[in-house]
Amino acid sequence: MSDTSTAPLEPGSLSGRTALVTGSSRGIGAATIDLLARAGADVVVAYRAKAPRAQKVVAAAEEQGVSAIAVQADLTDVASLQAMFEAASSRFGGLDILVMNASGGMESGMGEDYAMRLNRDAQVALLEAALPVLNDGARVVFVTSHQAHFIRTTPTMPEYEAVALSKRAGEDALRERIPAMTERGIEFVVVSGDMIEGTITATLLERANPGAIASRREDAGRLYNVEEFALEVARAAVEPVPAEHTRLVGDIAGFGAAEGASA
Repeated sequence: MSDTSTAPLEPGSLSGRTALVTGSSRGIGAATIDLLARAGADVVVAYRAKAPRAQKVVAAAEEQGVSAIAVQADLTDVASLQAMFEAASSRFGGLDILVMNASGGMESGMGEDYAMRLNRDAQVALLEAALPVLNDGARVVFVTSHQAHFIRTTPTMPEYEAVALSKRAGEDALRERIPAMTERGIEFVVVSGDMIEGTITATLLERANPGAIASRREDAGRLYNVEEFALEVARAAVEPVPAEHTRLVGDIAGFGAAEGASA
């Protein structure tokens, strides 16, 4: 279980390092960018759409005295991924932190296989495209949910099941690559949290199943908000790798044991 301290990262502790965060034009990704920039890291704001929103995140990071760029990329398109990392490499030379935050699968009109393509296939492709530009000793952080991490032992809401299964499949596929990353001195951490207040996923779940978030909040006692969870993600990018490469955020009561989980 994660540290409950609310202290931010130490200012200047990431000076000279560069981080790329996917899905960082809003929500958890944008808040993570802000925390890493405040700690002195140069940052790459990776986004799928809404360039003006991404540029606002860049401007906020630059106000912290770091360098920042926004790069558009469709994670399900290999050529787009390669172009994203080429842009990051051209500007910064290499990456020290990769936060795999972007996910989805509840959007309408994307096809029945979209969740698996985005949350498993695209995450593996993202890592493969990143490896040539990750510096030795870099850290890769994969962001997921308890509902996905524990899906083998704990059922989730029907509206979220396809997403949960695809995110767990993505986590498993990335874990298979830990030995290859370790050979390069690249560290890997999974950050798993409960439903997060104020995210697009929570909004879509509430729309599909009114009262779902309130019910989960009651069962859990409390749910983290975007800023609180982003701090845990940012810490996972810099603190020692926990047991089983897994950082569990908040209370896990009600969730069964899962492969690759540590409390």
